[in-house]
Amino acid sequence: MLRELENIAETDPLAHPDQRAVIDQILVENKDVRGATMVVLNELQNQIGYISTPMQAYVAQKLRVPMSEVNGVVSFYSFFTTTPRGKHTVKFCLGTACYVGGTPALVDKTKEVLGIDPGTTTEDGAITVETCRCIGACSRAPAMVIDKTVKGRVHPNQLPQIFKKYQD
Repeated sequence: MLRELENIAETDPLAHPDQRAVIDQILVENKDVRGATMVVLNELQNQIGYISTPMQAYVAQKLRVPMSEVNGVVSFYSFFTTTPRGKHTVKFCLGTACYVGGTPALVDKTKEVLGIDPGTTTEDGAITVETCRCIGACSRAPAMVIDKTVKGRVHPNQLPQIFKKYQD
């Protein structure tokens, strides 16, 4: 745990006094609540945007829990991320209806248009692309979610125009 806290990158939230103050405030406010690890991590994800490895070690140290517990929570739940996300998140549904309906072609077109694979973020930090199992829009397959908006019956040729709206 100490190793993760020895060489904190200057881009890490722990290296920035204002963000570290937010982290410390979250820890102080929630350290004694039931399920503190999950509560703290959820608040960090919401307020900082991601939970880096040094942040995980810091949380473990401050809550006096094993690093493996903190990392286990972060790695188990898909809504936690360990790297910064883009301003907008695009999720492609890989549920059966969407997959059969054309999601693989949407992912291929996304790679072509944005130049990134799922699980990564554009260089300008505008868009993070992800895949997910099902978004519950099977009748509108293939479907995607941009931030919290579901778009259905999406065709690959629509993607450049859709992405342009979120990159400006």
